[in-house]
Parts: sequence; structure tokens; C-alpha cells
Amino acid sequence: MSVVRINAIEVPEGMGPELEGRFAQRLGAVDRQPGFEGFELLRPTGPDETRYFVVTHWRSAEDFTAWVNSAAFGHGHAEPSGAPRPPVAMGSAILEFDVVLSSSGADE
Repeated sequence: MSVVRINAIEVPEGMGPELEGRFAQRLGAVDRQPGFEGFELLRPTGPDETRYFVVTHWRSAEDFTAWVNSAAFGHGHAEPSGAPRPPVAMGSAILEFDVVLSSSGADE
């Protein structure tokens, strides 16, 4: 089964649209990476929650690590000029999970 890696990103008030825009600009950039299975950007909706969750699914932990260490990953976090982008977040943490059970909800 897959592994899931979640980047829990602390986003200051009012910066959510900027974060969402940055992800929208590079949506699909990771799709061709070996072992990549899926992505979701989750917006906080609870009154006390300020973290966005970037949820990715991978064939293996090694595939995720290879993506993070790739030039493509660095390129996705840079300005079009190649310069580093100023951060939108106040901090982040990677949460690591193995998928034990899964259901797609699709009718067969």
C-alpha cells in the first residue's frame, strides 16, 4: 500500500490566498515523479485551525524522499526567475503515515 506524507503548514492570517495561488501555479508539476500517486491541498475551516495540509500519496517513502531532494522540488519553490520565493508560512512539519486500509467510494 501507499505512504502518505502531509506537510502541515502554519499560515498567518490573510496569507491563505497567496499559499493557494502558489500551489495552483504549479499544480501537476509533481505528477510525473516516480512513485507519485496523488495530491490534495486542504484549507483549514475550524475556528482554531491555522494550518494548511499538503497531502501527498506515494508508492514508497523512498519515492517521496527522492522528490524532496530533486531539482524539480527546488524549482517548484522558486520564483520564475529562479530566485527563492519569500516564505508564506510561519513554520511547517512533515507528518508521515502508511496507508493500512483504503476505500475509493466508487461503485463497482
